[in-house]
Order: sequence, then structure tokens, then C-alpha cells
Amino acid sequence: MQTRNKLVSRSELAQIIAKIQKEKKRVVFTNGCFDILHAGHVDLLEKAKSFGDHLVVGLNSDLSVKKIKGPNRPIFSETDRARLLAALEVVDYIALFDEETPREILRQLQPDVLVKGGDYRINEIVGHDFIPEVRVIPLVAGKSTTGIIKKILSEFK
Repeated sequence: MQTRNKLVSRSELAQIIAKIQKEKKRVVFTNGCFDILHAGHVDLLEKAKSFGDHLVVGLNSDLSVKKIKGPNRPIFSETDRARLLAALEVVDYIALFDEETPREILRQLQPDVLVKGGDYRINEIVGHDFIPEVRVIPLVAGKSTTGIIKKILSEFK
């Protein structure tokens, strides 16, 4: 699959997922800003994919990232972030969402497995109440977008 074909509309993706599930294959969903793609992100995506047959990434739009992270983010546009994610073999599909949480996109897509990175308890994860399986992947120590930004800024002081 060419990388440009991985970014699809939510409605198109809902149809794709329904077809995949009809074939008794598992769809895994994870989401995030993926603002500066780093090894921690790749670790999360690889582990997420291991829980099913197809990995879908819900990508926070530029508008959504600004709401969550503030006016100086994202560093890279949603187009660039989607392009980088699409280049990863482990990612099968990407869909943008404008909301601050993935609740609506999860309701629309109905994946089999929801994966989040971090120190969440399952009952704190948006979607835990209606997605059949929820997994938490521990963060990779020392790998964070915020940490990368702080390191870069300290170099220019």
C-alpha cells in the first residue's frame, strides 16, 4: 500500500473496518498528536500492532493539537505528521480528528482493541467503556516530544 493511500476519511475508514471485521480480523486503534515522531512513538505503534491484524492511528488535527498543547504546537502540520506515520510499515490506516479526545472517532470506527501509551489506568482511558479490549503500553523512558522540544530550546539559550 502506498503511503498516500493510508490517510482516509473517517466515514471511509468505518467502511474499511467493517469489512475487515467481517473477515474475522482484529482492528487495533491508537491515537495521538505524534508531533515530533520519535523512538517512543515507534515502540508504541509496533506493540499496538501486535494485538491485531490492522493498526489504525487516530491523528489529532492541527486544531486539536492547539487545543491540547497550546498555541505553539504542533511543530509539524497534520499533513506532515500523517505523511511520516504513513511511511511506517506498521501503520495501516490514519484518520484525522478535531476533537480533544478520540471518543467520537472511536464510536464511529468501533475497533476491536484500543491501545494507549502511558501510565493510565484502563478506566481512565477514553473509550474504555465501549471498546471490547483496552491495553496500556508503558512509555519508553526518556522519549517524549516535550522532552525533545525542551532539549532543543536549551541548546539555543
